[in-house]
Amino acid sequence: MEGKDVISGSAFADIISGSRRTVLAVHTHPDGDAIGCGTGLLHFIREVLGKRAVLAVPDAIPDNLLFLLEGLGDSVLVHDSRPEETEKAIAEADLIIGMDISGFDRTGPLKSFLHSSKARKILIDHHLNPDTDAFDVAFSDTEVSSSCELLYRILSDTVQIHGDASLLPLPAATALMTGMTTDTNNFANSVFPGTLRMASDLLSSGVDREMIIDNVYHAYRENRIRLLGFLLYDRLGITPSGAAYMVLTRKEMEDFGISEAETEGFVNIPLSIGKVKISIFLREEDGFFRVSVRSKKGISANALAMKYFNGGGHELAAGGKLFLSEEIRSGKNAEDYVVRVTGEYLEGR
Repeated sequence: MEGKDVISGSAFADIISGSRRTVLAVHTHPDGDAIGCGTGLLHFIREVLGKRAVLAVPDAIPDNLLFLLEGLGDSVLVHDSRPEETEKAIAEADLIIGMDISGFDRTGPLKSFLHSSKARKILIDHHLNPDTDAFDVAFSDTEVSSSCELLYRILSDTVQIHGDASLLPLPAATALMTGMTTDTNNFANSVFPGTLRMASDLLSSGVDREMIIDNVYHAYRENRIRLLGFLLYDRLGITPSGAAYMVLTRKEMEDFGISEAETEGFVNIPLSIGKVKISIFLREEDGFFRVSVRSKKGISANALAMKYFNGGGHELAAGGKLFLSEEIRSGKNAEDYVVRVTGEYLEGR
């Protein structure tokens, strides 16, 4: 683990034990890794350290992750629905732990409150280019599958757990397994030796992986499947250079009655096509298209996102934004842009 101030897992636990009000903060459009590490640490703090803490989430938690909130009650505050309580918790915190974020800029409506807080700040993250200057302590490592895997290593290093996963509360272990599973696309990418060791440890400790799979992957609404079929049949494009792309407009989302969270994972599907080297999914939001990029080994999704989509991420999984402009005014314009820039990027590769 790298950072300007790296401490042991036990020192990390001691900091939490010594705080009066701890707030955990995750990114907007929270995914399995964000909610997994957030709820996992929350259970550890409550059930192992005997302390109170709050998980602050900027916006709605996807339905397929709500099972991770069981038993946490008012310890999870979603800013969209409870803004005053969430902002008050941040204002009163003497310890803030940013999780699965490279910096507070990724927390949307919570950003200004987190930046201005005088609380001690700790980062736990696996993304490239973390904003370590904003934190007093940084646990940062890109050579892990997920922030959940990084958190598992930290908690394993505490005197309370000392390498024995069975000493983790089962809800915490379940949350960590969930986040690691979703961030690896169910072990399809970003899998390291430590990832498999973690999975083995957590399974041995009693985690029910079948229950996790049923909740995360087998509980979708019919709307999602019908939208996916429409996109694959009517909207999937593949360039001669091997870039697959799909553009989802706001009107199409409304027509199918779909939420933003329900499009999670769509970008991965075209990678199953042999000739596809990189897959790009664009979803229209206010003033821009949100961009997800996935690639096969040897092609950098991160470099493409940084150069053309105002974003970045991991080598094989990245994201960004394509802002509406004179050039990009519609879904068709966005498709034309994707075809052009992926042709430039993939030429000769």
